Amino acid sequence: MVENAAEPGTARPGGRTARVREAVLRATGDALIEHGFAQLDLGDIARRAEVGRTTVYRRWGTPTGLVTDLLTEMAETSLPRSDTGSLLGDLKANGRLVQRTLTDPRQGPLFRAVIAAASCDPRTADALHRFYRVRIAEWMPCVRKAVERGELPSDTDAEEVIRAVSAPLYYRLLASGDPIDEAVADRAAEAATAAARAGAYRRVAR
Repeated sequence: MVENAAEPGTARPGGRTARVREAVLRATGDALIEHGFAQLDLGDIARRAEVGRTTVYRRWGTPTGLVTDLLTEMAETSLPRSDTGSLLGDLKANGRLVQRTLTDPRQGPLFRAVIAAASCDPRTADALHRFYRVRIAEWMPCVRKAVERGELPSDTDAEEVIRAVSAPLYYRLLASGDPIDEAVADRAAEAATAAARAGAYRRVAR
């Protein structure tokens, strides 16, 4: 039995140059920021990227395929986690990385556009969820190392600790509109560290 073909954009394309992919994904990001997901048009993306329409239609197929591959590229190019030797130091590094990303003149609007797209397109939502799973998994070892050092309870849920750092920053980005500066990022890291040490993120038996 033949397996179903992958959703366009979920696998790295072969047989074409990285330059074409880079140009198309940058054009996709530009269009998302300017017009949103609803107005994303493959012909417009091809024009912006200065590549053939056939290339874009054959490789990505749909606007969802473009956004999915864009999220894959964003996950691949994100900076790796820090290893400062302490939980607080690691979580501050994580918070400041999220803070810089969300306040970047391009990345901030791009994340808002992608999150808005995910609210109305289930496949884009799945791609966004995969992106965050990759990024959270990248940082979870800093919590596990803190457990090994005796900083945290042995049954601490590493995933929940990492989520706790970025959640207040995304709230400011998407809901309150309050500034997102380094002091805010550091405070989120300090709060997550204190809560984790107090046992607030111990795994709950199901």
